[in-house]
Amino acid sequence: MKTLIELYDERPIENVLGTETFRPEETVYICPPEVYEDRELREALEKYFQLRGCGVKLSFVPVSLLDAVKVESTLKKVIASREDCAVDISGGTDAALFAAGAVSDSIPVFTYSRKRNTFYEIRNAPFARSLPCTVRLNAEACFLMAGGKLLPGRENNNVLKDKIPQMDRLFRIYAEHRRIWNRQIAWFQRVSSAEPGELDARGPRTVKADHGNVTVNEELLRALAEEQLIEEPDLTGEEISFRFPDETVRFWLRDVGSVLELRVYRACLEAGVFDDVILSAVVNWHGGTNKTDAVTNEIDVMAVRGIQPVFISCKTGEIKTEALNELAILRDRFGGKGSRAVIVTSSGATRSRTVMRRRAAELEIEVIEWRDLELKRLIQRLK
Repeated sequence: MKTLIELYDERPIENVLGTETFRPEETVYICPPEVYEDRELREALEKYFQLRGCGVKLSFVPVSLLDAVKVESTLKKVIASREDCAVDISGGTDAALFAAGAVSDSIPVFTYSRKRNTFYEIRNAPFARSLPCTVRLNAEACFLMAGGKLLPGRENNNVLKDKIPQMDRLFRIYAEHRRIWNRQIAWFQRVSSAEPGELDARGPRTVKADHGNVTVNEELLRALAEEQLIEEPDLTGEEISFRFPDETVRFWLRDVGSVLELRVYRACLEAGVFDDVILSAVVNWHGGTNKTDAVTNEIDVMAVRGIQPVFISCKTGEIKTEALNELAILRDRFGGKGSRAVIVTSSGATRSRTVMRRRAAELEIEVIEWRDLELKRLIQRLK
């Protein structure tokens, strides 16, 4: 085919798979007027196909997809003005599908089954007959196809894979000091600097924190020193001093949630089933690169297998309803049906979580608790 006609769908993946697989010269989106008028969304789709190495021309034709008569008329005009057309009816409204059926005598029509991950011929489309979908996405592509933009997060993913041993050592220490961890991180924040290149730390044993004073736990410092996560500790005087081995470890020990996020990230890599894993995936909802004037959210860990993104939120405390709602919104906005959402907590299981678990089940969010954070068990859950 030279021209692929797509019935625009709210599920982003339905709008790109046909073009990804069959590589037409032009893809024409029969879309609602609001999509046609959304310049940022159209530009994001163009950037998506550039990223994917697909040099296709994109055209957008506005029409109400709820009006079958107008959709049929629009389809006939598009078909008459282009060569070698085919229609993908994977997406679209019932009215649009009805209209596509009305013009299907003259051109190839095919669809895609998400359940079977396979294309199917509807009429005159032997090229799509029981054709498996082999598209494999990364996190950046998942956001672009939904009109978003992946921005730099809190972590440098380029260096993280070389720090797996340090992640494991950090989590072992965390497991032993989990109940005091958050308060101790507050102490690290008070006695160290986040300035580039500043690795030396010095401060009193007891500092003021947000909820009263916090005193350093010497056993924790010694454990960190034994595991080479801090260096040159001096615990003899009223003031304590030490040195971070590098800026990455310094960030981990100044950020409450890093240890749990790293555990999940490390398990995703070890699982060996994901095509892409990103720690701290920050997304601009409207495709720009400027955080200051845009709606942005951070996904603690994002993993992608084939065309299925998994959005993972990590909490070192109890899971609140607001966190579940936010995660569900992000999943639906940037993944749609077929994507998954997981929330992880390092707090121990309690009976009081019954309401939370019920709400998570309603939103189809998987819950992973402390007992599942042993590495082999966590990997199995993620698989």
